Amino acid sequence: MTQVKGVAQTCLMNAFFFGYGSLVNTATHSYAGQFPATAHGWQRAWRCVAGRKATFLTVIEAPGMSIDGLVAEVPGRDWRALDAREASYDRLDARHCIGSGALTDVRELAIYAIPPDTFAPPSAESPILLSYIDVVMQGYLKVFGRSGAEMFVETTTGWNTPILDDRRTPVYPRHQRLSAIESSFVDGVLREVGADILDVTQPC
Repeated sequence: MTQVKGVAQTCLMNAFFFGYGSLVNTATHSYAGQFPATAHGWQRAWRCVAGRKATFLTVIEAPGMSIDGLVAEVPGRDWRALDAREASYDRLDARHCIGSGALTDVRELAIYAIPPDTFAPPSAESPILLSYIDVVMQGYLKVFGRSGAEMFVETTTGWNTPILDDRRTPVYPRHQRLSAIESSFVDGVLREVGADILDVTQPC
């Protein structure tokens, strides 16, 4: 019986989700049965939802593109907690687009995406939180290593959105403490993409 991080293939009839942002950082949740996977036909993008004060990650359909992420099990097919965490997102069926040798006979496999008709233009009034970027990048560094984290940046659009430097006073509720090496890596890739960093004291 083949095992994938403690999950037997014969048990893969439960519900799973594909995380491509903060859900890759397992310090932000307790969902078990995790393993890396690839979603085909999608691309990550920074998007703001009308009425929200921050910009977050979503996925948009992109034929020919693919992104790496983390699949994890939803115990008892109870989606309520995860749906609440992803309140601004639609839960979509992703069984047809997730590639992994561990996924066989899966009953439910979801990916969360912000509905396109709720997008708002990026602006300084709805910046990306650096504390959120830190969480996402820490997750990718731990699961996929430096090259995987660099690929995350390359396969994500919308880096022209202003970023609020709230690292010392984190706004993101699931913020994590980064090591000096992790912080240095994040700061370096943001410089490379020419990110517009706003000081936390600036109005936003």
